[in-house]
Amino acid sequence: MAYGQQKIQSQQKNAIKQAGQKKKQGGHDQKAAAKAALIYTCTVCETQMPDPKTFKQNFDSKHPKTLLSPELADVQA
Repeated sequence: MAYGQQKIQSQQKNAIKQAGQKKKQGGHDQKAAAKAALIYTCTVCETQMPDPKTFKQNFDSKHPKTLLSPELADVQA
């Protein structure tokens, strides 16, 4: 078992090694994943949404006077 300064050096070395392994694996980029999930874009306000249900809710609440988009006609909100 390592004590004192040796323990600290061992922990730092291990942290650097772990970070290097994550970079090799590509790591999980949450911002990129979240942006890729936003596939629906409102034609009126250009807001991006992840699913058709949210898209229809946006249309109903924000743009009630605008005609409903044909792709949302059969979606249940």
